[in-house]
Amino acid sequence: MLNDPKNYSKNIKPFQPRVPYFMNCLKAFFVGGLICLAGQCIQTGYIYFFHFTKQSAGDPTAATLILISALMTGFGFYDKIARFAGAGSIVPVTGFANSITSAALEHKNEGIVLGIATNLFSLAGAVIVFGVVSAAVLGIIRLFIEQIF
Repeated sequence: MLNDPKNYSKNIKPFQPRVPYFMNCLKAFFVGGLICLAGQCIQTGYIYFFHFTKQSAGDPTAATLILISALMTGFGFYDKIARFAGAGSIVPVTGFANSITSAALEHKNEGIVLGIATNLFSLAGAVIVFGVVSAAVLGIIRLFIEQIF
């Protein structure tokens, strides 16, 4: 039978390129690690030069990483890193900033308000809503658990 999924899978297998899983994992691990190392260096700089505490240096560090990622996306550098590293560049907070900036840049020819501002949070809006709703649900569950015990 031509439409049988088992025959199709068997027949197409010789024509599929091999996926270098190990190299992809290795690249993702090292690039993600380098992004985290850069974040740690930025946090250490905030602590050393601006006299932040360890607890208070986290927020400006994340904001700085987001700014750097948005600028790199705007200049086209982050896409090259993402093509090379895959998930290693997507998982950290820089990947989130890249997704927001990319969505806005795709619609920049429609103008600032209807293009950039409207599409800036098209992808991030779902992530933010899911985060807020899941935090509320988990908070309610925790409240019930604390009431019982």
